[in-house]
Amino acid sequence: MTATPESRRVVFRRIARRSHTDWPAYDSAPLYDRTSLAGLESDVRIVSATWFRHDDHTSVEQFVCSLPLAYVIFDAEDRYTGPTRYEMATLFRVFVLKELHGWEYETALVDYLENRPVLCEQLGFETIPEQSTLWRSWHERFSADLRETVETAARTILIKAQNAGVAVPREPARKLRYHGNESGESDPDDQTTLEQAEKITDHVSRVVFPAFSLDRGDGCEIHENAYWGLQTYLGLRERLAANEGARSFTYESTRDRTPLGHAHRDQIRDLSIAEIREMYRQAITRLLNEVAETEQFFRAGIVAIDITEADPFTGDRTGYEDEIIGTKEKSDQYAYQWATVQLVGNAVPIVLDARPVRKGVTRLEIVEDLLDSAEDLVHVDNVLMDREFDSQHVLEMICQRGLSYVVPKRMQTSEKAQAKRLLQRDQDRYETDRKLHLGKNEWHETTLIYRRKEDSEHDDHRQYSVFMTNCGSGHLTEYGFRWEIESGYRSIKRFMAATTSKNFGLRFFYFAFACLLYSIWRAVDLLVQVELTGKYEHSPIVTDDNTLTLLKKETGIG
Repeated sequence: MTATPESRRVVFRRIARRSHTDWPAYDSAPLYDRTSLAGLESDVRIVSATWFRHDDHTSVEQFVCSLPLAYVIFDAEDRYTGPTRYEMATLFRVFVLKELHGWEYETALVDYLENRPVLCEQLGFETIPEQSTLWRSWHERFSADLRETVETAARTILIKAQNAGVAVPREPARKLRYHGNESGESDPDDQTTLEQAEKITDHVSRVVFPAFSLDRGDGCEIHENAYWGLQTYLGLRERLAANEGARSFTYESTRDRTPLGHAHRDQIRDLSIAEIREMYRQAITRLLNEVAETEQFFRAGIVAIDITEADPFTGDRTGYEDEIIGTKEKSDQYAYQWATVQLVGNAVPIVLDARPVRKGVTRLEIVEDLLDSAEDLVHVDNVLMDREFDSQHVLEMICQRGLSYVVPKRMQTSEKAQAKRLLQRDQDRYETDRKLHLGKNEWHETTLIYRRKEDSEHDDHRQYSVFMTNCGSGHLTEYGFRWEIESGYRSIKRFMAATTSKNFGLRFFYFAFACLLYSIWRAVDLLVQVELTGKYEHSPIVTDDNTLTLLKKETGIG
Protein backbone atom coordinates (compact mmCIF):
# COMPACT_ATOMS: atom_id res chain seq x y z
CA MET A 1 0.00 0.00 0.00
CA THR A 2 1.10 3.58 -0.59
CA ALA A 3 1.59 6.36 1.91
CA THR A 4 -1.40 8.65 2.42
CA PRO A 5 -1.76 12.02 4.16
CA GLU A 6 -3.37 10.18 7.07
CA SER A 7 -0.58 7.59 7.36
CA ARG A 8 1.99 10.39 7.25
CA ARG A 9 0.17 12.23 10.04
CA VAL A 10 0.19 9.06 12.16
CA VAL A 11 3.96 8.69 11.74
CA PHE A 12 4.85 12.26 12.61
CA ARG A 13 2.43 12.35 15.54
CA ARG A 14 4.20 9.29 16.94
CA ILE A 15 7.56 11.01 16.56
CA ALA A 16 6.28 14.22 18.19
CA ARG A 17 4.82 12.33 21.15
CA ARG A 18 8.06 10.54 21.98
CA SER A 19 9.40 12.84 24.65
CA HIS A 20 13.07 12.04 24.12
CA THR A 21 13.13 11.95 20.32
CA ASP A 22 14.78 14.97 18.75
CA TRP A 23 13.31 15.79 15.35
CA PRO A 24 14.15 17.71 13.30
CA ALA A 25 17.74 17.52 14.50
CA TYR A 26 18.73 21.05 13.50
CA ASP A 27 16.20 22.45 15.97
CA SER A 28 17.12 20.17 18.87
CA ALA A 29 20.67 21.07 19.85
CA PRO A 30 23.35 23.70 19.16
CA LEU A 31 25.45 21.00 17.47
CA TYR A 32 23.29 21.08 14.33
CA ASP A 33 21.74 23.66 12.03
CA ARG A 34 19.88 23.47 8.71
CA THR A 35 23.15 22.97 6.81
CA SER A 36 24.31 20.06 8.98
CA LEU A 37 24.67 16.75 7.14
CA ALA A 38 24.98 14.92 10.47
CA GLY A 39 21.63 16.42 11.41
CA LEU A 40 20.13 15.21 8.13
CA GLU A 41 21.48 11.70 8.76
CA SER A 42 19.96 11.77 12.25
CA ASP A 43 16.58 12.81 10.86
CA VAL A 44 16.61 10.03 8.26
CA ARG A 45 17.33 7.56 11.05
CA ILE A 46 14.56 8.83 13.33
CA VAL A 47 11.85 9.16 10.69
CA SER A 48 12.59 5.85 8.95
CA ALA A 49 12.52 3.94 12.25
CA THR A 50 8.91 5.07 12.80
CA TRP A 51 7.81 5.20 9.15
CA PHE A 52 8.22 1.51 8.41
CA ARG A 53 6.34 0.44 11.54
CA HIS A 54 3.14 1.70 9.89
CA ASP A 55 1.24 -1.13 8.19
CA ASP A 56 0.66 0.92 5.03
CA HIS A 57 4.32 1.81 4.53
CA THR A 58 5.78 -1.12 2.65
CA SER A 59 7.98 0.63 0.07
CA VAL A 60 11.44 2.15 0.51
CA GLU A 61 10.84 4.24 -2.63
CA GLN A 62 7.74 5.80 -1.07
CA PHE A 63 9.82 6.75 1.94
CA VAL A 64 12.43 8.45 -0.25
CA CYS A 65 9.70 10.49 -1.90
CA SER A 66 8.05 11.38 1.41
CA LEU A 67 11.14 12.24 3.49
CA PRO A 68 10.84 15.89 4.63
CA LEU A 69 13.69 17.91 3.12
CA ALA A 70 12.18 21.38 2.91
CA TYR A 71 14.17 22.56 5.95
CA VAL A 72 17.55 21.30 4.66
CA ILE A 73 19.92 23.89 3.18
CA PHE A 74 22.22 22.17 0.66
CA ASP A 75 24.04 25.33 -0.49
CA ALA A 76 27.32 24.50 1.24
CA GLU A 77 27.44 21.09 -0.49
CA ASP A 78 26.52 22.42 -3.96
CA ARG A 79 29.71 22.99 -5.96
CA TYR A 80 27.91 24.57 -8.93
CA THR A 81 27.71 28.36 -8.94
CA GLY A 82 25.69 28.99 -12.10
CA PRO A 83 22.02 28.32 -12.91
CA THR A 84 20.93 24.68 -12.68
CA ARG A 85 17.88 22.80 -13.85
CA TYR A 86 17.43 20.37 -10.94
CA GLU A 87 17.08 21.23 -7.26
CA MET A 88 19.55 19.70 -4.83
CA ALA A 89 16.78 18.12 -2.74
CA THR A 90 15.42 16.35 -5.84
CA LEU A 91 18.86 15.08 -6.77
CA PHE A 92 19.45 13.96 -3.18
CA ARG A 93 16.33 11.81 -3.34
CA VAL A 94 17.19 10.24 -6.70
CA PHE A 95 20.75 9.40 -5.63
CA VAL A 96 19.43 7.82 -2.44
CA LEU A 97 17.19 5.72 -4.70
CA LYS A 98 20.20 4.70 -6.77
CA GLU A 99 22.11 3.73 -3.65
CA LEU A 100 19.13 1.74 -2.31
CA HIS A 101 19.28 -0.46 -5.39
CA GLY A 102 23.05 -0.63 -5.37
CA TRP A 103 23.41 0.44 -8.99
CA GLU A 104 26.99 1.29 -9.88
CA TYR A 105 26.18 3.41 -12.94
CA GLU A 106 23.60 6.09 -13.66
CA THR A 107 22.37 4.25 -16.78
CA ALA A 108 20.51 1.69 -14.66
CA LEU A 109 18.89 4.53 -12.71
CA VAL A 110 17.70 6.28 -15.91
CA ASP A 111 16.30 3.01 -17.32
CA TYR A 112 14.44 2.41 -14.08
CA LEU A 113 12.91 5.91 -14.01
CA GLU A 114 11.82 5.78 -17.66
CA ASN A 115 9.46 2.90 -16.83
CA ARG A 116 7.99 4.60 -13.73
CA PRO A 117 6.37 7.93 -14.58
CA VAL A 118 4.47 8.09 -11.25
CA LEU A 119 7.70 7.69 -9.29
CA CYS A 120 9.34 10.44 -11.39
CA GLU A 121 6.49 12.78 -10.56
CA GLN A 122 6.77 11.97 -6.85
CA LEU A 123 10.52 12.63 -6.97
CA GLY A 124 9.89 16.05 -8.55
CA PHE A 125 11.10 15.41 -12.11
CA GLU A 126 9.20 17.03 -14.96
CA THR A 127 11.58 15.31 -17.36
CA ILE A 128 13.99 12.48 -16.62
CA PRO A 129 17.63 13.68 -16.47
CA GLU A 130 20.08 12.25 -18.96
CA GLN A 131 22.73 9.84 -17.76
CA SER A 132 25.48 12.41 -18.31
CA THR A 133 23.59 15.00 -16.24
CA LEU A 134 23.27 12.62 -13.33
CA TRP A 135 26.94 11.62 -13.61
CA ARG A 136 28.07 15.26 -13.46
CA SER A 137 25.69 16.02 -10.60
CA TRP A 138 27.10 13.17 -8.52
CA HIS A 139 30.78 13.56 -9.34
CA GLU A 140 31.07 17.31 -9.87
CA ARG A 141 28.13 19.01 -8.18
CA PHE A 142 27.78 16.99 -4.96
CA SER A 143 30.53 17.44 -2.37
CA ALA A 144 32.31 14.35 -1.05
CA ASP A 145 30.56 14.80 2.30
CA LEU A 146 27.15 14.93 0.65
CA ARG A 147 27.89 11.77 -1.33
CA GLU A 148 28.80 10.05 1.91
CA THR A 149 25.54 11.24 3.50
CA VAL A 150 23.58 9.77 0.56
CA GLU A 151 25.27 6.41 1.15
CA THR A 152 24.65 6.59 4.90
CA ALA A 153 21.00 7.55 4.44
CA ALA A 154 20.37 4.70 2.00
CA ARG A 155 22.00 2.18 4.33
CA THR A 156 19.90 3.43 7.25
CA ILE A 157 16.68 3.19 5.21
CA LEU A 158 17.48 -0.37 4.14
CA ILE A 159 18.20 -1.45 7.71
CA LYS A 160 15.11 0.19 9.24
CA ALA A 161 12.89 -1.23 6.50
CA GLN A 162 14.36 -4.72 6.82
CA ASN A 163 13.99 -4.64 10.61
CA ALA A 164 10.28 -3.84 10.12
CA GLY A 165 9.78 -6.71 7.69
CA VAL A 166 9.57 -4.50 4.58
CA ALA A 167 11.03 -5.89 1.35
CA VAL A 168 14.29 -4.18 0.38
CA PRO A 169 16.06 -4.04 -3.02
CA ARG A 170 19.31 -5.37 -1.60
CA GLU A 171 20.83 -6.64 1.64
CA PRO A 172 22.20 -3.73 3.71
CA ALA A 173 25.71 -3.84 5.11
CA ARG A 174 25.48 -3.88 8.89
CA LYS A 175 29.04 -2.77 9.48
CA LEU A 176 29.75 0.84 10.26
CA ARG A 177 32.42 2.64 8.26
CA TYR A 178 34.77 5.19 9.76
CA HIS A 179 37.19 6.85 7.40
CA GLY A 180 40.86 6.35 8.03
CA ASN A 181 40.74 2.65 8.95
CA GLU A 182 42.74 0.80 6.35
CA SER A 183 44.44 -1.69 8.62
CA GLY A 184 42.32 -4.72 7.77
CA GLU A 185 43.81 -6.52 10.76
CA SER A 186 41.72 -9.30 12.30
CA ASP A 187 43.67 -9.06 15.54
CA PRO A 188 44.43 -5.34 15.89
CA ASP A 189 47.34 -4.13 17.97
CA ASP A 190 46.97 -1.56 20.74
CA GLN A 191 47.92 1.38 18.56
CA THR A 192 45.38 0.46 15.87
CA THR A 193 42.70 0.00 18.53
CA LEU A 194 43.39 3.39 20.09
CA GLU A 195 43.45 5.17 16.74
CA GLN A 196 40.08 3.72 15.82
CA ALA A 197 38.72 4.42 19.31
CA GLU A 198 39.72 8.07 18.93
CA LYS A 199 37.81 8.43 15.65
CA ILE A 200 34.70 6.77 17.05
CA THR A 201 34.84 8.55 20.42
CA ASP A 202 35.07 11.85 18.56
CA HIS A 203 31.97 10.96 16.55
CA VAL A 204 29.94 9.55 19.46
CA SER A 205 30.67 12.42 21.83
CA ARG A 206 29.61 15.00 19.23
CA VAL A 207 26.32 13.15 18.89
CA VAL A 208 25.61 12.44 22.56
CA PHE A 209 26.71 15.47 24.60
CA PRO A 210 24.41 18.01 22.89
CA ALA A 211 21.49 16.24 24.56
CA PHE A 212 22.56 17.89 27.83
CA SER A 213 21.68 21.54 28.35
CA LEU A 214 21.78 23.96 31.28
CA ASP A 215 19.39 26.45 29.65
CA ARG A 216 21.62 29.35 30.71
CA GLY A 217 20.49 31.81 28.06
CA ASP A 218 22.63 33.88 25.72
CA GLY A 219 25.66 36.00 26.56
CA CYS A 220 27.30 33.73 29.17
CA GLU A 221 31.07 34.12 29.31
CA ILE A 222 31.79 30.47 30.09
CA HIS A 223 30.71 28.10 27.31
CA GLU A 224 28.23 25.44 28.38
CA ASN A 225 30.49 22.68 27.09
CA ALA A 226 32.98 23.69 29.76
CA TYR A 227 30.55 22.42 32.39
CA TRP A 228 30.24 19.05 30.69
CA GLY A 229 34.00 19.05 30.26
CA LEU A 230 34.46 19.57 33.98
CA GLN A 231 31.92 16.84 34.78
CA THR A 232 33.80 14.44 32.51
CA TYR A 233 37.07 15.52 34.08
CA LEU A 234 35.69 14.67 37.52
CA GLY A 235 35.17 11.15 36.25
CA LEU A 236 38.79 10.81 35.19
CA ARG A 237 39.95 10.22 38.72
CA GLU A 238 38.14 8.37 41.47
CA ARG A 239 36.65 10.36 44.34
CA LEU A 240 37.42 13.75 42.80
CA ALA A 241 35.15 16.51 44.13
CA ALA A 242 34.04 19.59 42.19
CA ASN A 243 36.15 22.18 44.05
CA GLU A 244 39.42 20.30 43.76
CA GLY A 245 38.58 19.13 40.24
CA ALA A 246 37.72 22.66 39.07
CA ARG A 247 41.11 23.97 40.23
CA SER A 248 42.97 21.25 38.31
CA PHE A 249 40.66 21.64 35.34
CA THR A 250 41.66 25.30 35.04
CA TYR A 251 45.24 24.28 34.27
CA GLU A 252 44.56 21.19 32.16
CA SER A 253 41.74 22.57 30.03
CA THR A 254 42.45 24.26 26.72
CA ARG A 255 39.58 26.69 27.35
CA ASP A 256 40.12 30.32 28.27
CA ARG A 257 37.35 30.27 30.88
CA THR A 258 36.26 27.33 33.02
CA PRO A 259 33.69 27.17 35.85
CA LEU A 260 34.60 27.22 39.52
CA GLY A 261 33.47 24.31 41.64
CA HIS A 262 30.66 26.19 43.41
CA ALA A 263 29.37 27.65 40.12
CA HIS A 264 29.34 24.19 38.59
CA ARG A 265 27.33 22.78 41.51
CA ASP A 266 24.90 25.70 41.40
CA GLN A 267 24.15 25.07 37.72
CA ILE A 268 23.54 21.36 38.34
CA ARG A 269 21.34 22.02 41.38
CA ASP A 270 19.02 24.08 39.19
CA LEU A 271 18.16 20.95 37.20
CA SER A 272 15.12 18.99 38.34
CA ILE A 273 15.11 15.18 38.52
CA ALA A 274 12.68 15.15 35.58
CA GLU A 275 14.99 17.37 33.50
CA ILE A 276 18.01 15.22 34.27
CA ARG A 277 16.17 12.05 33.28
CA GLU A 278 14.86 13.64 30.09
CA MET A 279 18.35 14.74 29.04
CA TYR A 280 19.72 11.31 29.89
CA ARG A 281 17.10 9.57 27.76
CA GLN A 282 17.81 11.92 24.86
CA ALA A 283 21.53 11.17 25.12
CA ILE A 284 20.95 7.40 25.28
CA THR A 285 18.59 7.60 22.30
CA ARG A 286 21.37 9.27 20.31
CA LEU A 287 23.88 6.69 21.51
CA LEU A 288 21.63 3.76 20.61
CA ASN A 289 21.12 5.22 17.16
CA GLU A 290 24.87 4.94 16.63
CA VAL A 291 25.09 1.26 17.60
CA ALA A 292 21.66 0.02 16.51
CA GLU A 293 22.66 -0.45 12.89
CA THR A 294 25.36 -2.99 13.68
CA GLU A 295 24.41 -6.63 13.31
CA GLN A 296 25.88 -7.32 16.75
CA PHE A 297 23.41 -4.99 18.46
CA PHE A 298 20.52 -7.24 17.48
CA ARG A 299 21.48 -9.67 20.19
CA ALA A 300 19.72 -7.18 22.46
CA GLY A 301 16.45 -8.16 24.09
CA ILE A 302 17.35 -8.96 27.69
CA VAL A 303 17.31 -6.20 30.29
CA ALA A 304 18.17 -6.26 33.97
CA ILE A 305 16.57 -3.99 36.56
CA ASP A 306 18.36 -3.42 39.81
CA ILE A 307 18.98 -0.94 42.60
CA THR A 308 22.39 0.22 43.71
CA GLU A 309 23.30 2.40 46.63
CA ALA A 310 25.93 5.01 47.33
CA ASP A 311 28.44 4.64 50.13
CA PRO A 312 26.78 4.62 53.57
CA PHE A 313 25.79 8.13 54.70
CA THR A 314 27.27 8.93 58.11
CA GLY A 315 26.13 12.55 58.60
CA ASP A 316 22.95 14.07 59.96
CA ARG A 317 20.04 13.17 57.71
CA THR A 318 17.43 15.25 59.48
CA GLY A 319 15.01 16.58 56.88
CA TYR A 320 16.33 14.12 54.27
CA GLU A 321 14.82 10.91 55.61
CA ASP A 322 12.82 10.34 52.41
CA GLU A 323 15.95 10.51 50.25
CA ILE A 324 18.70 9.04 52.43
CA ILE A 325 17.02 5.72 53.08
CA GLY A 326 18.09 2.36 54.51
CA THR A 327 20.49 0.06 52.72
CA LYS A 328 19.38 -3.05 50.86
CA GLU A 329 21.04 -5.32 53.42
CA LYS A 330 18.63 -4.29 56.22
CA SER A 331 21.37 -2.86 58.41
CA ASP A 332 21.29 0.21 60.63
CA GLN A 333 23.08 2.21 57.91
CA TYR A 334 21.57 4.72 55.46
CA ALA A 335 22.41 5.57 51.86
CA TYR A 336 21.15 7.18 48.66
CA GLN A 337 19.73 4.59 46.25
CA TRP A 338 19.40 4.61 42.47
CA ALA A 339 17.56 2.19 40.16
CA THR A 340 18.59 1.38 36.59
CA VAL A 341 17.53 -0.71 33.62
CA GLN A 342 20.45 -2.02 31.58
CA LEU A 343 20.97 -4.18 28.52
CA VAL A 344 22.59 -7.49 29.48
CA GLY A 345 23.29 -10.84 27.88
CA ASN A 346 25.25 -10.83 24.66
CA ALA A 347 24.26 -7.23 23.94
CA VAL A 348 26.42 -4.21 24.66
CA PRO A 349 25.66 -3.35 28.33
CA ILE A 350 24.24 0.17 27.95
CA VAL A 351 22.30 1.73 30.85
CA LEU A 352 18.99 2.62 29.20
CA ASP A 353 17.56 4.69 32.06
CA ALA A 354 18.16 5.59 35.69
CA ARG A 355 15.97 7.00 38.43
CA PRO A 356 16.31 7.84 42.11
CA VAL A 357 14.68 5.71 44.79
CA ARG A 358 12.78 7.57 47.48
CA LYS A 359 11.09 6.32 50.61
CA GLY A 360 7.56 5.14 49.87
CA VAL A 361 8.14 4.39 46.17
CA THR A 362 7.07 0.81 45.49
CA ARG A 363 9.04 -1.74 43.53
CA LEU A 364 6.08 -1.96 41.14
CA GLU A 365 6.33 1.78 40.38
CA ILE A 366 10.08 1.51 39.80
CA VAL A 367 9.83 -1.46 37.43
CA GLU A 368 6.91 0.05 35.49
CA ASP A 369 8.76 3.34 35.07
CA LEU A 370 12.02 1.76 33.91
CA LEU A 371 10.33 -0.71 31.59
CA ASP A 372 8.39 2.13 29.96
CA SER A 373 11.71 3.75 29.10
CA ALA A 374 13.39 0.52 28.01
CA GLU A 375 10.57 -0.55 25.70
CA ASP A 376 10.51 2.88 24.11
CA LEU A 377 14.20 2.54 23.26
CA VAL A 378 14.80 -1.11 22.37
CA HIS A 379 12.98 -4.38 21.78
CA VAL A 380 12.65 -6.20 25.12
CA ASP A 381 12.00 -9.94 25.44
CA ASN A 382 13.13 -10.91 28.91
CA VAL A 383 13.48 -9.09 32.23
CA LEU A 384 15.95 -10.15 34.91
CA MET A 385 15.65 -8.82 38.46
CA ASP A 386 17.02 -9.44 41.93
CA ARG A 387 15.00 -11.11 44.68
CA GLU A 388 13.94 -7.75 46.12
CA PHE A 389 11.55 -7.55 43.14
CA ASP A 390 9.88 -10.93 43.77
CA SER A 391 6.44 -9.33 44.23
CA GLN A 392 3.54 -11.09 42.53
CA HIS A 393 2.21 -7.71 41.38
CA VAL A 394 5.53 -6.88 39.69
CA LEU A 395 5.54 -10.26 37.96
CA GLU A 396 1.94 -9.90 36.82
CA MET A 397 2.66 -6.45 35.37
CA ILE A 398 5.62 -7.84 33.38
CA CYS A 399 3.50 -10.73 32.16
CA GLN A 400 0.72 -8.36 31.07
CA ARG A 401 3.26 -6.59 28.85
CA GLY A 402 3.92 -9.87 27.06
CA LEU A 403 7.44 -10.13 28.50
CA SER A 404 9.28 -13.01 30.11
CA TYR A 405 10.97 -12.78 33.50
CA VAL A 406 13.41 -14.64 35.69
CA VAL A 407 13.52 -13.58 39.35
CA PRO A 408 15.01 -15.38 42.37
CA LYS A 409 12.51 -15.95 45.18
CA ARG A 410 13.10 -15.30 48.83
CA MET A 411 12.78 -18.62 50.63
CA GLN A 412 9.75 -18.83 52.90
CA THR A 413 8.70 -21.80 55.02
CA SER A 414 7.28 -23.85 52.11
CA GLU A 415 10.35 -23.28 49.91
CA LYS A 416 12.69 -24.26 52.74
CA ALA A 417 10.71 -27.44 53.32
CA GLN A 418 10.83 -28.34 49.64
CA ALA A 419 14.57 -27.69 49.52
CA LYS A 420 15.07 -30.02 52.49
CA ARG A 421 13.15 -32.78 50.69
CA LEU A 422 15.29 -32.30 47.58
CA LEU A 423 18.42 -32.51 49.71
CA GLN A 424 17.24 -35.79 51.23
CA ARG A 425 16.66 -37.18 47.73
CA ASP A 426 19.98 -35.76 46.51
CA GLN A 427 18.06 -34.09 43.68
CA ASP A 428 19.77 -31.16 41.92
CA ARG A 429 16.76 -29.64 40.16
CA TYR A 430 13.01 -29.46 40.61
CA GLU A 431 10.15 -27.54 38.93
CA THR A 432 6.63 -26.87 40.14
CA ASP A 433 3.82 -24.51 39.18
CA ARG A 434 2.65 -21.97 41.73
CA LYS A 435 -0.25 -19.53 41.94
CA LEU A 436 0.51 -16.22 43.66
CA HIS A 437 -2.46 -14.34 45.12
CA LEU A 438 -3.04 -10.86 43.67
CA GLY A 439 -6.16 -10.08 45.71
CA LYS A 440 -9.89 -10.12 44.85
CA ASN A 441 -9.71 -13.77 43.84
CA GLU A 442 -7.08 -13.03 41.19
CA TRP A 443 -3.91 -15.04 40.83
CA HIS A 444 -0.60 -14.89 39.00
CA GLU A 445 0.61 -18.23 37.67
CA THR A 446 4.35 -18.80 37.69
CA THR A 447 6.86 -21.64 37.73
CA LEU A 448 9.20 -22.24 40.67
CA ILE A 449 12.54 -23.78 39.76
CA TYR A 450 14.79 -25.15 42.50
CA ARG A 451 18.42 -25.38 41.50
CA ARG A 452 21.28 -26.76 43.56
CA LYS A 453 24.34 -24.55 43.71
CA GLU A 454 27.65 -26.06 42.73
CA ASP A 455 30.33 -26.09 45.45
CA SER A 456 27.97 -24.54 48.01
CA GLU A 457 29.48 -23.67 51.38
CA HIS A 458 26.29 -24.87 53.11
CA ASP A 459 25.29 -28.43 53.95
CA ASP A 460 21.56 -27.76 54.47
CA HIS A 461 18.64 -26.40 52.42
CA ARG A 462 20.68 -23.27 51.63
CA GLN A 463 22.42 -25.27 48.93
CA TYR A 464 19.37 -24.47 46.77
CA SER A 465 18.23 -21.33 45.03
CA VAL A 466 14.61 -20.83 43.97
CA PHE A 467 13.69 -18.91 40.82
CA MET A 468 10.34 -17.75 39.48
CA THR A 469 9.81 -17.59 35.73
CA ASN A 470 7.04 -17.55 33.16
CA CYS A 471 9.24 -18.73 30.30
CA GLY A 472 10.34 -22.25 31.26
CA SER A 473 13.55 -23.63 32.69
CA GLY A 474 15.43 -23.15 29.43
CA HIS A 475 15.68 -19.42 30.17
CA LEU A 476 17.14 -19.93 33.62
CA THR A 477 20.66 -19.84 32.24
CA GLU A 478 19.98 -16.25 31.18
CA TYR A 479 19.91 -15.21 34.82
CA GLY A 480 23.65 -15.63 34.83
CA PHE A 481 23.78 -12.55 32.62
CA ARG A 482 22.59 -10.46 35.56
CA TRP A 483 26.06 -10.40 37.08
CA GLU A 484 26.95 -7.84 34.43
CA ILE A 485 24.81 -5.21 36.08
CA GLU A 486 26.82 -5.52 39.30
CA SER A 487 30.04 -5.31 37.29
CA GLY A 488 28.61 -2.27 35.54
CA TYR A 489 27.81 -0.55 38.84
CA ARG A 490 31.44 -0.86 39.90
CA SER A 491 32.55 0.94 36.75
CA ILE A 492 29.80 3.54 37.03
CA LYS A 493 30.82 4.43 40.58
CA ARG A 494 34.38 4.77 39.38
CA PHE A 495 33.13 7.48 36.96
CA MET A 496 31.25 9.43 39.64
CA ALA A 497 32.37 12.73 41.08
CA ALA A 498 32.68 12.86 44.85
CA THR A 499 30.46 15.09 46.95
CA THR A 500 29.29 15.58 50.53
CA SER A 501 26.26 17.60 49.42
CA LYS A 502 22.83 16.37 50.46
CA ASN A 503 21.19 17.94 47.42
CA PHE A 504 19.21 15.10 45.87
CA GLY A 505 19.29 16.49 42.33
CA LEU A 506 23.05 16.99 42.42
CA ARG A 507 23.59 13.47 43.75
CA PHE A 508 21.37 11.97 41.09
CA PHE A 509 23.00 13.98 38.30
CA TYR A 510 26.44 12.71 39.33
CA PHE A 511 25.12 9.14 39.14
CA ALA A 512 23.28 9.65 35.83
CA PHE A 513 26.28 11.32 34.17
CA ALA A 514 28.48 8.45 35.33
CA CYS A 515 25.97 6.03 33.75
CA LEU A 516 26.30 8.01 30.52
CA LEU A 517 30.11 7.87 30.56
CA TYR A 518 29.94 4.13 31.21
CA SER A 519 27.46 3.63 28.35
CA ILE A 520 29.61 5.70 25.97
CA TRP A 521 32.60 3.56 26.87
CA ARG A 522 30.77 0.30 26.14
CA ALA A 523 29.27 1.67 22.91
CA VAL A 524 32.66 2.88 21.69
CA ASP A 525 34.14 -0.52 22.48
CA LEU A 526 31.40 -2.25 20.48
CA LEU A 527 31.93 0.00 17.47
CA VAL A 528 35.72 -0.38 17.60
CA GLN A 529 35.47 -4.17 17.78
CA VAL A 530 33.00 -4.34 14.90
CA GLU A 531 35.07 -1.96 12.80
CA LEU A 532 38.37 -3.75 13.36
CA THR A 533 37.31 -7.40 13.63
CA GLY A 534 33.76 -7.61 12.28
CA LYS A 535 32.51 -9.18 15.50
CA TYR A 536 31.81 -8.30 19.13
CA GLU A 537 33.28 -10.05 22.14
CA HIS A 538 31.92 -9.04 25.52
CA SER A 539 35.34 -8.47 27.05
CA PRO A 540 36.29 -4.86 26.13
CA ILE A 541 39.34 -4.16 24.01
CA VAL A 542 39.00 -0.43 24.74
CA THR A 543 39.40 0.33 28.44
CA ASP A 544 37.34 2.77 30.45
CA ASP A 545 40.47 4.90 30.96
CA ASN A 546 41.08 4.95 27.19
CA THR A 547 37.59 6.28 26.56
CA LEU A 548 37.70 8.92 29.28
CA THR A 549 41.08 10.11 28.07
CA LEU A 550 39.75 10.43 24.53
CA LEU A 551 36.63 12.21 25.77
CA LYS A 552 38.88 14.83 27.33
CA LYS A 553 39.73 16.09 23.86
CA GLU A 554 36.07 16.49 22.98
CA THR A 555 35.21 18.47 26.09
CA GLY A 556 38.11 20.91 26.05
CA ILE A 557 40.56 19.17 28.35
CA GLY A 558 44.19 18.89 27.39
